[in-house]
Amino acid sequence: MQLSFGAPATVGSGSWVVGLAEGAALSGAAAKADQASGGALKRAISVSRFTAKRGQAVEVLAPAGLEASRIVLLGLGKAADFDGNAAENAAAEAVGRLSKAGETEVVLEIEAPKGSKLKPAALAAHLAMGAKLKSYTFNHYRTKDLADHEMKVAKVVVATADASGAKKLWPALDAVAGGMFLARDLVNEPPNILSPAEFANRCRQLSKLGVKVEVLGEAQMKKLGMGALLGVGQGSERESQLVVMQWNGARGKGGAPVAFVGKGVCFDSGGLSLKTGAGMMGMKGDMGGAAAVTGAIRSLAARKAKVNAVGVIGLVENMPSGTAQRPDDVVTSMSGQTIEVLNTDAEGRLVLADALTYTQRTFKPRFVIDLATLTGAIMVALGAENAGLFSNDDKLARRIHEAGQAVDEPVWRLPLGPGYDKMIRSKIADMKNITGTTNAGSIAAAQFLQRFVEKDQAWAHLDIAGTAWQDGEQKALAPSWGVGWGVRLLDRLVAEHYEG
Repeated sequence: MQLSFGAPATVGSGSWVVGLAEGAALSGAAAKADQASGGALKRAISVSRFTAKRGQAVEVLAPAGLEASRIVLLGLGKAADFDGNAAENAAAEAVGRLSKAGETEVVLEIEAPKGSKLKPAALAAHLAMGAKLKSYTFNHYRTKDLADHEMKVAKVVVATADASGAKKLWPALDAVAGGMFLARDLVNEPPNILSPAEFANRCRQLSKLGVKVEVLGEAQMKKLGMGALLGVGQGSERESQLVVMQWNGARGKGGAPVAFVGKGVCFDSGGLSLKTGAGMMGMKGDMGGAAAVTGAIRSLAARKAKVNAVGVIGLVENMPSGTAQRPDDVVTSMSGQTIEVLNTDAEGRLVLADALTYTQRTFKPRFVIDLATLTGAIMVALGAENAGLFSNDDKLARRIHEAGQAVDEPVWRLPLGPGYDKMIRSKIADMKNITGTTNAGSIAAAQFLQRFVEKDQAWAHLDIAGTAWQDGEQKALAPSWGVGWGVRLLDRLVAEHYEG
């Protein structure tokens, strides 16, 4: 999709999209569009149920003599709630609607309603971001009916009174979109293609942006004592990998890096604790945490973020075979702690345990945040609207929460505590990997991870099992299937608090 910014007087081809807030009269671009249509917009409003709520739209064909092919009036909702996220959703809804109608060119002339705090340049940049995110498709494996699945809109012009300001803001957002697209691609790839080795190869491509990429194989991990991670992958014919990505963008030495750790189970059969057939479908996406970390590192590098950041992802396949890990096995982690494996389908926490230890001991980070599609229990608690947040540091937790709210990737903090820690006590090892009950599953998993957080280390865990993918397009900005959740949150967190 070709995106550009232009002055309102210089644009007008294709479909012309304007906006209206609840309770507002037609004014500005909307009034101009109504006048150009000979009053057709007002007439369409009068005979419809359009009240300018978010998601509503009125569409009229443009009369003869008007350069535009059609005019679309979008409901913007309440003026006070019209922020960058609302602008992105409005643009995405418009582009999606017009693509289905076969339109190839779109002009977005949506003005911030009176009462909104959005400045023209920021509004235009967010409108472009919404159009960009909506343009994502994943059609690599389709051979028929491609036209039914492609994005028809090929050109979007964002009309704004501050085109130069929008052009200055756009590269940073475009870099984040690129990171999200990479994360979406990784989650969408089928597991016969995206093996741990192939995932690692795609990470290596980030070196073109200045990212230092190192890949550890099983022999290296064995020397480091990563028995927890290696135990998960020992049933697969495909070798496990640990990928370390470093972006060093801080001025001078920059001090300790910020660190992100991702669970990268490229396919999760459950191992010998085999999932059901239905439960196994979609388990190509059990590397959503690793995808988010990879996308975030790409975003930081692409926009030349003034920060030192490291991303560490543990890449494995959890498969049943004669060499697979067994229930009742005891493994020794890199930290030296022993784990009784009572269920081989609680494998992600084992991968993260060693990845967390490696990250902390190698880089001594300012903070470490792990992301993982870790538990089905988090979906029971929070559905698909919020990721679960667990942390040992109130300041870090608050900043993550605020970053999530700012970019519409919300999180909800859940508790940790000694009572929950008792749930993972083992009779024969330092801990067990499941509680043996159905209670507090997500909390117990986070409590398990906290045992691998070293003294005085600020840490947060994001359980993204409910947010990493969606079936169907319930949200305008997110395609079906991979969402790329977490990339924007991490980038925003860094931009707000850790650059410079």
